[in-house]
Amino acid sequence: MWRFSRKKPFFSPEENEQIVHSIQEAEMQTSGEVRVFVESRCKYVDALDRAAEIFTKLHMEKTALRNGVLFYIAIKDKQLAIFADKGIHEATGNKHWKNEVKEILKVFSKDSVVAGITTSIFKIGEALKIHFPYNKDVDKNELPDEIVFGK
Repeated sequence: MWRFSRKKPFFSPEENEQIVHSIQEAEMQTSGEVRVFVESRCKYVDALDRAAEIFTKLHMEKTALRNGVLFYIAIKDKQLAIFADKGIHEATGNKHWKNEVKEILKVFSKDSVVAGITTSIFKIGEALKIHFPYNKDVDKNELPDEIVFGK
């Protein structure tokens, strides 16, 4: 009888919790929403194209202020992208996100993947806070905080 073994998870339970906690911390300062999508390999040449596809599949465009941001990473391909919805993208501009990716890549080259992700989430939260500050009277968590894993 064949037994199928499960693939090793991308992160340990502690690392997973650390990333989710960083999402929750970032969102406490903004009405914006941050999601993380992790997979082994990117299906496209350009990681931003894949991030755009995932953004739509996760229904991230349905936030009230269109201020969701997806952090996409393909671990084995060493590719990442940040895809920002219309509201935050218009407020910050394309150049901002390209610069963020450059800065994030520096962290990834020096530290672990988890440290790179949590640092990235912090930076995304900072950008969101400037343009979409948290308002305790009206803001709610519109999207789940857990990491979404692809193949």
